[in-house]
Amino acid sequence: MAEAPRLYRPRERESTAETAEHPLDDLTAQLNSEQAAAAMYGDGPLLIVAGAGSGKTRTLVYRVAHLLQRGVKPERVLLLTFTRRAAHEMLTRAERLVGSLSGHVHGGTFHGTGNRLLRMFGESAGLPRDFSIMDQADAVDRIGIARANLGYGKQEKRFPKKETLHYIYSRHVNTEIPVEDILGGELPQFADFTDDVLRIFAEYTSGKIERNLVDYDDLLIFWALMLEHSAPLADRIASLYDHILVDEYQDTNLMQARILRGMCRSHQNITVVGDDAQSIYSFRGANVHNVLDFPRQFPGARLVTLEQNYRSTQPILDVTNTLISRAEERFTKNLWTNRTGGEMPWLVGARDEQQQTKFVIDRVLELHEEGTPLREIAVLFRAAYMSADLEIELANRRIPFEKWGGLKFLEAAHVKDVLAFLRVVENPRDDVSWYRILMLMPGIGDVTARAAIASLAEGAWDSDAF
Repeated sequence: MAEAPRLYRPRERESTAETAEHPLDDLTAQLNSEQAAAAMYGDGPLLIVAGAGSGKTRTLVYRVAHLLQRGVKPERVLLLTFTRRAAHEMLTRAERLVGSLSGHVHGGTFHGTGNRLLRMFGESAGLPRDFSIMDQADAVDRIGIARANLGYGKQEKRFPKKETLHYIYSRHVNTEIPVEDILGGELPQFADFTDDVLRIFAEYTSGKIERNLVDYDDLLIFWALMLEHSAPLADRIASLYDHILVDEYQDTNLMQARILRGMCRSHQNITVVGDDAQSIYSFRGANVHNVLDFPRQFPGARLVTLEQNYRSTQPILDVTNTLISRAEERFTKNLWTNRTGGEMPWLVGARDEQQQTKFVIDRVLELHEEGTPLREIAVLFRAAYMSADLEIELANRRIPFEKWGGLKFLEAAHVKDVLAFLRVVENPRDDVSWYRILMLMPGIGDVTARAAIASLAEGAWDSDAF
């Protein structure tokens, strides 16, 4: 399920550089001039363009602390991040800086915050408060059911599978690109099925409404609708917060940007931190123009650029600066560091994956022989599946390694099975969970499961029948 934003209460102060033993103005001595300018900014829109390794988390922490120390009530501050852990870390550090608080700051992800606000105000938008949230796998199954219900499961001609349909649906919602353009541009083999795909999406949507279900995209869709289609309701929601801060703004999509504009309808107190040169999630709908267009969308916005790097050496930054200078649309920045030394980066051309793997392993062994412990050597991949060839060769050479990444706990099949049973207890109309449960039963296949669910629906969802 999507997590609700946490309400972080102050913990006992720890012995750390970030304590409330000195006024915040004194503590800003720990910041460079650009970081301090951003942290101590007053009211109004603020864009912090933070180069990689430039201390953007520390800056955002001090920004929150500054707002709290100058009298903004904690519960009137909203911090939006892309992980709940990031919000927890930032708010805990901010609370250490200012000491004990009488209230609590709201922090969490967009989806978690949307979930919370829909529980509070969703009935005004026609959404019951007791809705159930489908994760991505459940949403894929729900679209598969809609596909089968309309008779597309047995088509002789090639037709998009449920996973592909879910991708099209989510991409359409998050990028606002018309379905026909997504099919024509990205999936031309399915371009002739535009009307069929739209029909399935309509069935998918009505099925969710009938069964009191929402998917992750709905958490943003309904939030945006509440802000855009009812001025009184939008005013109530927007009035909850006096200051909104957003981390990793380059990873937001168009709908999230719309939501933020709606949340700032009664004020312009929004701080966003992002880097146009680090936008890598366009395949998920992220739109770098949210960063690039921020000064236009929020007239009078202050721009602060963090250029001092605390992570890399200058030779690495020189290569980075050269690369990002070629971007057609960008904010001007030149990363620099006080760190000395460091060798030039290597650019190695390999003719195939096997040669690439051989080079990496040979280099790992060279470094190890020179005295570098294996635990201090890391190999990064753009995607997890790309590590397969290297993993095999490392095992063949008996080089110990640890792989980070993989399925999250709640995505594991056995955990989802247990959650399915719990969900039907809470919501007997959740046919996606019923489908998962029935498919666990010996002798029951796809056809029988769908028939049983149909019978269950016709029987006014009398779950005791099972």
